[in-house]
Amino acid sequence: MILVFLANGFEETEAVAPIDILRRNGQEVVTVGIGEEVITSSHGITVATDTTEIDIAFSDDIDMIVLPGGMPGTLNLEKSKAVQDAVDFCAANGKYIGAICAAPSILGKKGLLKGKRATCFPGFEDFLEGAQFTGEPVELDGNIITARGAGAAIEFGLKLVEVLSGKAASDKLREAMRCV
Repeated sequence: MILVFLANGFEETEAVAPIDILRRNGQEVVTVGIGEEVITSSHGITVATDTTEIDIAFSDDIDMIVLPGGMPGTLNLEKSKAVQDAVDFCAANGKYIGAICAAPSILGKKGLLKGKRATCFPGFEDFLEGAQFTGEPVELDGNIITARGAGAAIEFGLKLVEVLSGKAASDKLREAMRCV
């Protein structure tokens, strides 16, 4: 199972594109609302989530969490105890953590990027504490996948599929979606 956390002010492309790509791959994706079930994006689009932060539990069923960026969405994610607990759970158990745009800053502030290659939206590099900033659209290092921003959302989603199901599955989706 993959948990995608959505907080008010999230960047919709950074959330919806990876969710769509993961579901096309047959992954079980659960959207988790922070504070409520209906979340409003940074551009005023409302999204009904599958569940809320108070209803989630951390178990071996979780393969990955995904943190979309956007402002103030990233700040709202960072304030959430459930998000902090999910990041800690995944880090402690070797589960995948995906973060895009400003959201890698959450991982950097927790010290999870020390010595790792990472990328983020321009202007958030200083929050990637200890990381080797690459500026690439998508970066994978160990169990952490980071991406630059909305323009990299499809590549980010395809990389999430690759780490879960292999390069062949990612390439098949890339071709089916005509990304080549």
